[in-house]
Amino acid sequence: MGEKRFSIKEIFAYGDKVLIISVLALFVLGVLSIYSAEMGVGRKASGFAMRQLVWGLISLVVFFVVIKVGYRRLINWAYFIYWVFSVGSLLIVLLTGLTVKGAQSWLNLGLLRFQPSEAGKIGLALVMAKHFCRYPPENLSRFIGGLILAGISTLLVFIQPDLGSSIVYGLMILIALVVAGAPKRYVLTLTGLAFVLLPVGWQFLKEYQKKRLLVFINPALDPLGAGYNVIQSRIAVGSGGLLGKGFLHGLQSKLRFLPEPHTDFIFSVYAEEFGFLGSLIVLVLFCVVFWRIINAGLRCKDKRGKVLVASLAAWIWFQVVESIGMSMGLLPITGLPLPFLSYGGSSLLAVSVAIALVMSVYLSTMKDYE
Repeated sequence: MGEKRFSIKEIFAYGDKVLIISVLALFVLGVLSIYSAEMGVGRKASGFAMRQLVWGLISLVVFFVVIKVGYRRLINWAYFIYWVFSVGSLLIVLLTGLTVKGAQSWLNLGLLRFQPSEAGKIGLALVMAKHFCRYPPENLSRFIGGLILAGISTLLVFIQPDLGSSIVYGLMILIALVVAGAPKRYVLTLTGLAFVLLPVGWQFLKEYQKKRLLVFINPALDPLGAGYNVIQSRIAVGSGGLLGKGFLHGLQSKLRFLPEPHTDFIFSVYAEEFGFLGSLIVLVLFCVVFWRIINAGLRCKDKRGKVLVASLAAWIWFQVVESIGMSMGLLPITGLPLPFLSYGGSSLLAVSVAIALVMSVYLSTMKDYE
């Protein structure tokens, strides 16, 4: 099936403007928060905000390239993208990757570092959209076959070990199976089996990962160690009050009490400075993003597009809920970035590709409404 190549002018004219504006607003708030997070006592910002702007420009270019190529063409190349780029890069990182925060999940590319698990989410979404629609998981053999195919990348991420990303992969697979038409009894059995195997998975976790889960239940268990992050993040969010302390006036990040303020706990920085009302604006923007993503999937008549959009939505939704939840002490710390706000080129680039794919699906439906 042919697919129209949209010009940049047509993308702006016919694309989902509400989605674009919401994403851009979140990105701007993220850059401001990253800049503030790096304004420590007696020192100037170290340049993370400027680097994020550069990554934003790169992501913008990639965004338009992906839309020009189109989601259908990328799905046609899905097996190649998945095996060569996703699985291949995950294997390379296990052999030669850099270890950061206890996980061997980064590749050193000279001037920059790259996290394959972020790009791997794109490859996973594409291959599921193609495989689950070519071989619908309506019987047990196809269900298990698709599960094994998608589970390979998930296992490689878990081995790094990156618990947070492996959960994202697992949720993407589950949602894709549901949308692809997998029988409820298979999905429920898979979900139940995952819960039954939790004690087994606990044995494979690193010590620091176990501590993260334990201090979620009781931060006072290790207040100067694993529980320190949770306690300081709660203080930051709570001290913001209704209106916040004002831009660049948050004390938790400025006095270096808040760890990883520009990445893992960017929402804590934002909440302290912009308060409850400012945080509500971010939550509304994310709700609008989800609404527009789901709307694109519902409009699409191509089942591959529906599976693709559903898995991408599951990824972004979980990371938003998890990142904000852990900042407030409501969920365990996993180290997952907050989409569009947290500093990180790999994360921003991957989520920009995801939004581009959603936009491509949206644009493909335009002829049905004109």
